[in-house]
Amino acid sequence: MSHFNILSPQTIATLTSTREGETKLGQTIQTIIADRWEDALKKNSASYVLIGIPEDIGVRANYGIGGTQSLWQPALKAILNIQETEKLKGASILALGYFDFSDWIKISQQEDIATLRNRVSQIDELVFPIIQTIVAAGKTPIIIGGGHNNAYPLLKGSSLAIGKALNSVNLDAHSDYRIMEGRHSGNGFRYAHAEGFLRKYHIIGLHENYNSAAVMADIYQHPDVHYTTYEAIFLQEKIDYATVLKQTAIALNDAPVGVELDLDCISNTLSSAATPCGISTLQARKYVSYFAEHTNVGYLHLTEGAVRLEDGRENALTPKLIAYLFSDFIKGCEQRIS
Repeated sequence: MSHFNILSPQTIATLTSTREGETKLGQTIQTIIADRWEDALKKNSASYVLIGIPEDIGVRANYGIGGTQSLWQPALKAILNIQETEKLKGASILALGYFDFSDWIKISQQEDIATLRNRVSQIDELVFPIIQTIVAAGKTPIIIGGGHNNAYPLLKGSSLAIGKALNSVNLDAHSDYRIMEGRHSGNGFRYAHAEGFLRKYHIIGLHENYNSAAVMADIYQHPDVHYTTYEAIFLQEKIDYATVLKQTAIALNDAPVGVELDLDCISNTLSSAATPCGISTLQARKYVSYFAEHTNVGYLHLTEGAVRLEDGRENALTPKLIAYLFSDFIKGCEQRIS
């Protein structure tokens, strides 16, 4: 398991702040032993499996600002300190582990774009077998990134596990469907579609100012790719947000759905491409909750967020937002199957 670390009960306990009379998620969440973890995973009773992919190589391979590797540890701590309730039980969740690419991240600071893109391909090859193992065990992965380049190995691993292509919905300011010029955070869905791991791809909230005319013309002509712009929903009000969510869920419900949320679409949320003009945190929560409840979910991917960026910007609230989205997703899934 190169670069993949199993979370220990000791690590979970260290990150969990206990208080008399309360039960935190970290006190009841499941872990497994590192030895023969694949066999233990199959026998484990949890429905949801949490993993982290803390890296920023894919972002920098797309000429972005590094720092997305900073989110995983604080986000994990925020999740573990959610209150356990009747609607959110730690026993249904397995905190499996995380990738440690710190050695590659350090080396990659001095590498050119071509080398960075080769490293992203190496990350792909390490990530997809873990996802494949989780999905093959009948579990739903919840992945905290990392860059949006990881959409490709998530779709690949899930598709190989179930034997068919997934559909995907992506709440994002950018299409991430750029040309296949070497792997990076801007073309994961293109590679996944070209290689047969992604069937239908729907993007919600594209920003007209930050998607090139060539990309927009390309995806407009593609029968499997559909988009609704931020401007059409919130500025021109040609269609309301609730209707977009409903229509998209209906269109994608003929296959398992990879639910993607790029935090750069949320106003004033720290990411490589942070925006002052995006959706609200409430709208992001509604998105996650809706697709969890109304589609056959394959996985949840919360990506591109950061606590610290390499240009010095910081935001300590990003992990708490992740914790809300994480819990919204599980509650939505439980509502669907109840």
